[in-house]
Amino acid sequence: MRPEPRLGGSGPERAGADVVLIVDDQPDNLSLLHDALDESGYTVLVATGGASALQRVQQAQPDIVLLDAMMPEIDGFEVARRLKADPRSEPIPIVFMTGLTDTEHVVAAFAAGGVDYVTKPIKPREVLARVAAHLNGARLARQARHALDAFGHATLVVRAHDGKLVWQTALARQLMRDYFGGDGAYAPAPMVDWLRAQAQRTASGAEAQPWQLARGAKRLSFTLHALEGDEAGAASDGGGEWLVVLREASDTAMIEAMTLAFRLTAREAEVLYWVVKGKTNRDVAEILSMSPKTVTKHLEHVYAKLGVETRTAAANLALSRVTELSRA
Repeated sequence: MRPEPRLGGSGPERAGADVVLIVDDQPDNLSLLHDALDESGYTVLVATGGASALQRVQQAQPDIVLLDAMMPEIDGFEVARRLKADPRSEPIPIVFMTGLTDTEHVVAAFAAGGVDYVTKPIKPREVLARVAAHLNGARLARQARHALDAFGHATLVVRAHDGKLVWQTALARQLMRDYFGGDGAYAPAPMVDWLRAQAQRTASGAEAQPWQLARGAKRLSFTLHALEGDEAGAASDGGGEWLVVLREASDTAMIEAMTLAFRLTAREAEVLYWVVKGKTNRDVAEILSMSPKTVTKHLEHVYAKLGVETRTAAANLALSRVTELSRA
């Protein structure tokens, strides 16, 4: 077998050709696939075990991985699970190579994150055809994500049956981190509950309703997209994927204006802001993470400072004063 190719991540090979990582503990298989892929113009990397495969991926970020299912120490299924658990390697398509054709092993390959599998003994022409198809699909998905990022869109895709975040734009990942904390591989439970409810509405012909989270003066809205026809039915039954668009809005300026205009505290201004938005005391309490009794006490102070007796009067006065200030 020829010497192992270099790992370069920035040279002319990496820039001009798709990079394929072959993972197999059998030298004959490595040699056969290496030669076929190399002759077809791919940059080829090899690894002879699970640990070295994980290292190769972190170093070189290949475009696709051909992964032997059965290897000593760390088998292919575990390698795939680890790659899919890491946001940096999660988008890389994995094609399993296996001599095991029983249903349970095929199911295990897909469950671990594989997009396809080929059976041994390896047929190079079949492998080349599958590699080309999956690279094309991955390339289109990557271009779509990059385009969304470039235009500042926060978009993510959630797998319906388990809530896994299939992919996210950079802005979506940041917003999820800001509102939910951490970089989880799965959507938070409240978000999944909302998605399932909206998928059922869409499948029955109703219009999906957006979901909104508030954090002080900021609010994050979630809108469900691309659930039509068979895809809507699949998602409502636990299959398929959901496309969600996130948008963040902020009314900090409005809250600050009310604070100055009526000499309110920051908390009183936030309560008044949500009253202007038509929220009930219970809604405001949930949004601002306080008890309804505390909301009522803040409102009493607001009424006194505004010289009114009802929430409707307070809302109308606040809205008119802020409108005047914005025109000044």
